[in-house]
Amino acid sequence: MNYIKLLNAAFERFYFDDRLNPTHISLYMALFQEWNSSRFADEFYVNRRDLMRVAKIGSKSTYHRCVTELDAWSYLSYFPSNNPYKGSKIKMAIIGISDEPVTGQYNPILEQLAEQYHPIREPVVYQHRPINGQALVSTINNTKQVNNNKQPKGWQAVIDFFKEKGFAADEGKKFYEHYEANDWKTSNGKAIRDWQALAINWMDRTESFEQENKPDKKQATQIKDNLRTTKNKDYGQPL
Repeated sequence: MNYIKLLNAAFERFYFDDRLNPTHISLYMALFQEWNSSRFADEFYVNRRDLMRVAKIGSKSTYHRCVTELDAWSYLSYFPSNNPYKGSKIKMAIIGISDEPVTGQYNPILEQLAEQYHPIREPVVYQHRPINGQALVSTINNTKQVNNNKQPKGWQAVIDFFKEKGFAADEGKKFYEHYEANDWKTSNGKAIRDWQALAINWMDRTESFEQENKPDKKQATQIKDNLRTTKNKDYGQPL
């Protein structure tokens, strides 16, 4: 695969596709970088939370809408995963190029982009990119990393991890105290194999709970308005 030619073809298609908005392109570029990091593998696994951070997408519904539309418009193939310990699978589409050397017009802007985003001759593996379905296991010294992630190195490591993911320190403290009290075992008594993956699952459930239990401001305002009364009452009017 040729990094420059792939990127050239993608931008050329963006130019003529009026269905795209900046969020589609931002997500595609985040996925393209993951593809480059995997050495342009036929298929690779991604973590939604990390992709949203790279693409600067703040809403899960926006993320799912954009990745589904990119799939429908043949930019990629998206295979979602319902397993919190396993990332979703992505297969990027090869947009109008072959594996032959580049013979087209030189584009200095894309050359600079290629140097900035890890050229193909030096693909950089993103530390938390899921490989073979594992959600947060580094590709370097895989076995050792799994063993080290069984339990955190103190409560500060947990709080720092939660802050890194955009959560309050109190939420990290709740997580640590809960599993510390349970001797770092699951509800069925099995030892935890990866506390960071478990923490990601905790964060997702916390977000879902908060969204489901948000007060309906519109309904509350309407109820308050219905209770308003006035001192100028006309008791001569029939009920």
